[in-house]
Amino acid sequence: MAMAASSRVLWASRAAAYLRISTFPRAFSTVLKDLKYADTHEWVKVDSGSATIGITDHAQDHLGDVVYVELPEVGNNVYQGKNFGAVESVKATSDINSPVSGEIIEVNGKLSEEPGLVNASPYDKGWIIKVKLSDSGEVSSLMDDEKYSKFCEEEDKH
Repeated sequence: MAMAASSRVLWASRAAAYLRISTFPRAFSTVLKDLKYADTHEWVKVDSGSATIGITDHAQDHLGDVVYVELPEVGNNVYQGKNFGAVESVKATSDINSPVSGEIIEVNGKLSEEPGLVNASPYDKGWIIKVKLSDSGEVSSLMDDEKYSKFCEEEDKH
């Protein structure tokens, strides 16, 4: 009987590895130091007048496996705190709000074919849009990594 149970565990861990699913519970989501964060769980990385935006590791972890990302059009404007798209997962659909205002200069087209990049690489390959900032001062209203980590810890308690 023990042999059958260990064989199932081995099969499950091999299947999880193949599917790139973690078999270990995660302690806390990754929060990067060089980013700013909105209380709606989007991140922004500013680089000389433009900003890359995505959803945080914390957000993707709570959503579960992302199956679809609704992307906006290049040339559209986004506004701080306003919705510009959505992420659909096996659990729910969630709006994506822009942490800053500006004109969309690029969208991550790879997400149309591989929405799971949001789960696998939320801060790198899973970015959603890039914008030309219209008000760089808005960045100062966002949380740094320490404040965002505390915000997530408090939110998870409730």
